[in-house]
Amino acid sequence: MRELIRTNDRVLLSFVVALLRDAGIAAVLADTNMSILEGSIGAFPQRLLVEDSDYEAACRVLDEADLGQWVKTP
Repeated sequence: MRELIRTNDRVLLSFVVALLRDAGIAAVLADTNMSILEGSIGAFPQRLLVEDSDYEAACRVLDEADLGQWVKTP
């Protein structure tokens, strides 16, 4: 798995998951339970992961949606 984005913005995460799902790319939200532990104050960002083989396609999907600036670079 490879990290695609990391953010506290739950609306953005939901939107990106929907975009990827529509493109046939499976995504996994990591660190969702951390937000519960910290009281939902947004101190710990959540990570959106995709399979290594889907990473480039996922980047293209975000670029096409004008969300390329959110892609986490290594």
